[in-house]
Amino acid sequence: MVATAGTGGDYPRLQAVVLLVITGLVFWATHVYAQLAGERIVGQAWSWREIRRIGAHEWSIVEAATLPAAAVALSAVFDMSVNTGLWIALGIAVAQQVMWACLGAARAGASRGLVIAEGFVNLALGLIIVAAKVVLKH
Repeated sequence: MVATAGTGGDYPRLQAVVLLVITGLVFWATHVYAQLAGERIVGQAWSWREIRRIGAHEWSIVEAATLPAAAVALSAVFDMSVNTGLWIALGIAVAQQVMWACLGAARAGASRGLVIAEGFVNLALGLIIVAAKVVLKH
């Protein structure tokens, strides 16, 4: 979302922050639903306990939107343009992507080489998004 956010509208900074938060919440809800649908036994109703458990487990998706949103919001405090705030937010998002990939691999017991490979793959994916933003001059 950060890569495609524009700087138009009456309140572009506020619009970007709200869009980041809403996008995080929608992705979270989608992941919760997908997990519930994937795990349920046909014909068995979902319990509130299971919904809360999965919702809590997937909450990191919302948390991942927090730092980029804060970067956009705080860019005003440091007298930066909205565009600069969006670039900083994108850098934070890519850094988070790499960090979580490496931590996930390490936590799963991957070798050091595989953890490093996970980091590089996720960095490459993040840089594709950065390159698309540059090429599209967005």
